[in-house]
Amino acid sequence: MKAAIYTRVSTADQNVHMQLDEIRAYCLRRGFEVAEEYIDQGVSGSRESRPALNRLLADARRRRFDAVLVYRYDRFARSLRQLVSALAEFDSLGIHFISLHESVDTSTPSGRLVFAIFASIAEFERSLITERVKSGQAAAKRRGVRFGRPRADVDTEKLAELRRQGISYANIAKETGLSVGTVFRAVDS
Repeated sequence: MKAAIYTRVSTADQNVHMQLDEIRAYCLRRGFEVAEEYIDQGVSGSRESRPALNRLLADARRRRFDAVLVYRYDRFARSLRQLVSALAEFDSLGIHFISLHESVDTSTPSGRLVFAIFASIAEFERSLITERVKSGQAAAKRRGVRFGRPRADVDTEKLAELRRQGISYANIAKETGLSVGTVFRAVDS
């Protein structure tokens, strides 16, 4: 099995040697061939876009390896949403994900169970956020807050007169500062 190794440290004065040593030893024990090592040195995990991670994801889409190995989840992703999204993409590509310290290997039944639990938690979290947003919008509406663009002040009589004079919708829109759609709706209503 070809494996990609991903390591990350947050500051330039830290090093990835400990992570690499453990992952390489694991690959040796399992008989994995290391396809490439992707190392983000001095890059915060809170950033979703990281140079080595971006390369790893691009290479995963090219199917350059069969598994991604990380030292810990937090070296790979800082949010559950980010982790589940990456794992779902790996799953769709047929790529396994192995985290040494959490003992998760999606090539095993227990690893797939853990992934399913993570995915369920992430879905639950998205549902809670959606409910909170809808609840907040309903409360705002009850207080009289209006959503969307403000309604345009439209003098329908003036627009109808301009149209009767043979002026096009586009030219009426330019002249009045309204959109063509607003002019069309006002004249044809």
